[in-house]
Amino acid sequence: MSENEITRRTFNAGVTAAAALTATGTSGAAVASIREVFDVVLNNGRVMDPETQLDRVANVGIKDGKIAAITSQGLEGGRQIDCTGHVVCPGFIDTHYHWPRPMGDKLALRDGRTTVMDLEMGTLGTLVDDWYAERAGTNQINYGCASAHEFARALVLDGITTPDTPEAMNHRGTQKTGWSLTQPDIAQGNDILKVIDAGMAAGAVGMGSTLGYMRDGVSAREAFEVQRVAGAYGRPSAFHFRNTPGTDTQEANGIQELLSNATALGAPAIACHFNNPGYNFVHELLTRLRGQGHNVWGELYPYTAGSTALNAVFLEPEVWQDQLGYRIDETVQDALTGEFYTAETRKEMMQQEPGRLVLVHKMPESAVVDWLKMPDVAIASDAMPIIGQEIAWDTPYEDLPNTHPRGAGSFARALRIGRENGIPLMQSIAQLSYNSAKPLGDTGLKSMQVRGRLQEGMVADVTVFDPATVTDQATYTQGALPSTGIPYVIVNGAVVVDNNEVLQGVTPGQPIRHDPQDSLFTPLDAEAWSRSYYFVPQDFGGGVPNTQPVYGKNVITCCG
Repeated sequence: MSENEITRRTFNAGVTAAAALTATGTSGAAVASIREVFDVVLNNGRVMDPETQLDRVANVGIKDGKIAAITSQGLEGGRQIDCTGHVVCPGFIDTHYHWPRPMGDKLALRDGRTTVMDLEMGTLGTLVDDWYAERAGTNQINYGCASAHEFARALVLDGITTPDTPEAMNHRGTQKTGWSLTQPDIAQGNDILKVIDAGMAAGAVGMGSTLGYMRDGVSAREAFEVQRVAGAYGRPSAFHFRNTPGTDTQEANGIQELLSNATALGAPAIACHFNNPGYNFVHELLTRLRGQGHNVWGELYPYTAGSTALNAVFLEPEVWQDQLGYRIDETVQDALTGEFYTAETRKEMMQQEPGRLVLVHKMPESAVVDWLKMPDVAIASDAMPIIGQEIAWDTPYEDLPNTHPRGAGSFARALRIGRENGIPLMQSIAQLSYNSAKPLGDTGLKSMQVRGRLQEGMVADVTVFDPATVTDQATYTQGALPSTGIPYVIVNGAVVVDNNEVLQGVTPGQPIRHDPQDSLFTPLDAEAWSRSYYFVPQDFGGGVPNTQPVYGKNVITCCG
């Protein structure tokens, strides 16, 4: 039996049962509606909760921003929404989102997302408070960010202040390359760590590092130390791995760096977009480490092409073509024109606009289904902004400049591909919500302990979609077309997407962040950067070895 057939039979049986229960109790007597007046009532939907595995047709009552009732009884409320034939589930959570602007948020909402966070990059640590303050009371969607490793390096090594991702493309387009190529001395290293720490103390969700763009400048010691800063607060480090993109061996080696640091520090970690060569081995690493109690997890976007700036270090012909074996004229595509570059045209454009947005085709289509069959991964979009201009909120979708379709369609696409390939619907919903909320909540992030679930008492972030028709519409040539089949999205109890329309002026989005606290930063001295750490077993009698650490110096410089 197909997933569609199972879904329809479940709905038909459930709606009939719900109607019968509403009309009569088990004794045949009439059952009164629950008389409490709710703000919003979602009637007769297939209620699905990935944490408890609840899957039944029911009515959901929302009051004061919380899920107040899940029941087969009738509910009274000011706004009644008929969800017959639709799934009612936790709002989708995107932890890898680089478009923190009104139009980006609008497209994310149409894709069923109620929370978006930029945990791979984020914002400059000293600007975390400003970043959240700028959005307070004005955002349609919940929002959060990391303290950015790249931006801390840009500030310390180049004197560039970069607030978030759109501006990151601009600073990457300058002739200043300290952020990516310079190995800092001890004073600069401490300054970088201090900037990152300022963001952690201000409440950033974690530390984000685009290490793959800075692979020549960031030593193994520096990568360890930035993870130590985040780990001191019990928060995750999210990495674009050192060797991404690369071969299956290089990719795995990159994540092994992240995970070995995390396990040594006892710190959480997020493997960003591991949908690259070697993903099957990476998935095994993550699964085994979680089985040993480590809070490490991975996310992916369900597309075979990535997106980045034209001047990305790994797109240099000697890397992309000679080392990795990709043909530029078959894989590197201009996002705006749709034309594929050659080595010559890339060189020409690098002189004009080095930060120009490109699409990078690198994986077979068959791999997407493999990724979505992994039950314990999270879906995240890696949404790329439209660079160089602010987009008016009411601009027609079809008039928007092109960008990678993952910003508009990742979550609906995951549902569609799951439907077409027999992936259990509950598994897909968990990938879109709970699989991000649970590990983040386990770091002490209170706002994620009450999201990603469809349960009484949880925050009313709710997505309503038609499992038989939900579809991504965005393509590589029209990357900003909204998804369809997701008619209602509720954020903190407020209807924001109403019958497929994002309501202008409805701004219930809340900050996703930790409470600010005092800094935990302790500067490192030169000896700390260069010492070795080892054990000298000594027998003190009775065959019991001494396992106290002994320190000794070596010749490694500060960050090199």
